[in-house]
Amino acid sequence: MAGVKIGLALGGGAARGWAHIGVLKALQAAGIRPDIIAGTSIGAVVGGCYSSGHLDDIEGFARELTPRRIFGYLDFNLKGNGLIGGQKLCDRLDRHLGDKLIEDLDTRFTAVATEIGTGHEHWLSRGKLVDAVRASYALPGIFKPVRVNGRWLFDGALVNPIPVSVCRALGARYVIAVNLNFDVLGRGSVVPTPDEDYEGDEELQDEPAFDAIEPPARGVRGLLQRQIFGRGDGAPGISTVMVDAFNIVQDRIARSRLAGDPPDAMISPRLQDIGLFDFHRADELISRGAQAVARQLDDITREIDTRTPRRNLAAPAQATTSSAPVKILIQPVAK
Repeated sequence: MAGVKIGLALGGGAARGWAHIGVLKALQAAGIRPDIIAGTSIGAVVGGCYSSGHLDDIEGFARELTPRRIFGYLDFNLKGNGLIGGQKLCDRLDRHLGDKLIEDLDTRFTAVATEIGTGHEHWLSRGKLVDAVRASYALPGIFKPVRVNGRWLFDGALVNPIPVSVCRALGARYVIAVNLNFDVLGRGSVVPTPDEDYEGDEELQDEPAFDAIEPPARGVRGLLQRQIFGRGDGAPGISTVMVDAFNIVQDRIARSRLAGDPPDAMISPRLQDIGLFDFHRADELISRGAQAVARQLDDITREIDTRTPRRNLAAPAQATTSSAPVKILIQPVAK
């Protein structure tokens, strides 16, 4: 696939982001290695690990997650500016990524984040990889914002959910985008008069609450757990309300931006039945990411091949021993 610069835009989507691992591994198996990766939120996490040569590490981490382990990573913080401090997750990232600098990575990488106060879109393409990744996934109200170069940053999905524009700006001639929310949310339809007997979306009713999959906690921790993740009666908890609202905004922004700057190929894993906090379903998610690539692989490889420059096309003609064509070409036109 050498000859055409390929960009890969990895979108946000909470737990559904493990599908990015399957996408990257399937592309790699097909001989398609992106020259540029731009990631937003969970897309920045997976993209940063791939660019630094740690895709297998993030895959191993994802596959070993269970509901109990997930809850163990959530260091709740009622005094800060986010419900979750995020230090435990940061320590895990530090263990693999350490002090790696973005500018030293084998694959060119950029994480997208949003600046608090101004709403500016920041492209983090230099400095510590861990800081850039943390800033890109710092979901407002859930994780505390990250200070990078004197600016407080949080989740980039608020401004650029699927960063196709970043790949193009960095020189990609063929951009593949991965949309994790393609079939998750509605199509922005309007319901003028709700039905009186409507009981809510089936997907929301089936959204697993941590009460149902975690051993019962006691005291303040248990109360906080139920308040955040729901009480198991079908009503969403704080985190579901916040993240679902955030994903609706992200979906509308993504549609608008992709309409103005569409990718050359869109990979859309089928993730409708995957919950926002189903991080423990990595096996399924990785498999579905690979399946999404398989559905479009023929088209992608063909399009990349047609854009690859062809060299020395005139060489066979020069090697001919026949002089007749030459005489015809240089013969003067009769007046």
